[in-house]
Amino acid sequence: MRVDIDVFKILEVLVEEGSFTKAAERLHKAQSAISYQVKKLEQHLGITLFSRDQYRAELTPEGEIILAEGRKLLQNLANIEHLASRFSQGWESKLELVIDGALPMEPIMRALKRLSDYQIPTKIQLNMEFLGGVQHRFERDKADLMLVKDYRTGPHYQPQALPEITSILVASYAHVLANKTQLSLYELQHHVELTIEDSSPEKTRQDELQFGGDKVFYLSGFMMKKNALLMGVGFGWMPDFLIKKELTQGELVEVDFTGGSRFSFTPKLVSTLQRPLGRCGQLFTELILDEFEKAFYT
Repeated sequence: MRVDIDVFKILEVLVEEGSFTKAAERLHKAQSAISYQVKKLEQHLGITLFSRDQYRAELTPEGEIILAEGRKLLQNLANIEHLASRFSQGWESKLELVIDGALPMEPIMRALKRLSDYQIPTKIQLNMEFLGGVQHRFERDKADLMLVKDYRTGPHYQPQALPEITSILVASYAHVLANKTQLSLYELQHHVELTIEDSSPEKTRQDELQFGGDKVFYLSGFMMKKNALLMGVGFGWMPDFLIKKELTQGELVEVDFTGGSRFSFTPKLVSTLQRPLGRCGQLFTELILDEFEKAFYT
């Protein structure tokens, strides 16, 4: 019996979802079919891959080793498919981009509009995540590009710097912090801090310069955070491009924090040598870089 390489994708999803039921939903398969394929692989290999006495679907030590090798096979197969797509005629069947929600969407939409003018056959998929969730999804879904604030680098990554972005510490004009000066960290910790929740399952990263108080509201996006700020729910960091009008009109006020009320970061557009960009990916990269340059430097 030959091992069906697709079963390793099932093992991956089982580990990520933690249950056969959720894995079946994500893979759009019957739970019985998932269980059967895992059982068949166990019988063929003569080992137990999953511990059945746990609440979550957890790999045995042997299962972890088998999955690690299976992931190498999946990656090799993906590399072959990418290369075949690139060498056949040039246009990929699909291009997937993962974007951090803290970054401006307008240059990306302008690049996408320009790309549509080429009338190419490639299907484009844009996904939005936050903090560590960007790289997690990039790696999990084997996406082609990620537009990210920060990431764990590695030998296969190819980053290209985008224009610097500034975040400002703000509150509503009606918030008690708006009329105070030279605020200390201790004083800020006594007020509700609004921050963005890391969309990675590991929750490994926090919003930059989180203040460490007990009153923290975790929100699922910057538009929700902006609305909460305008309502006076709390204070927090916001990218300047999202609140220019509100600052100009006085709806939001920069908080006078002694530790500094502004910080800047350089986002990156990242691809990986493990999944070489085809014709569409290269073109889209050029368009994104061009639109960001025009948006920030002209």
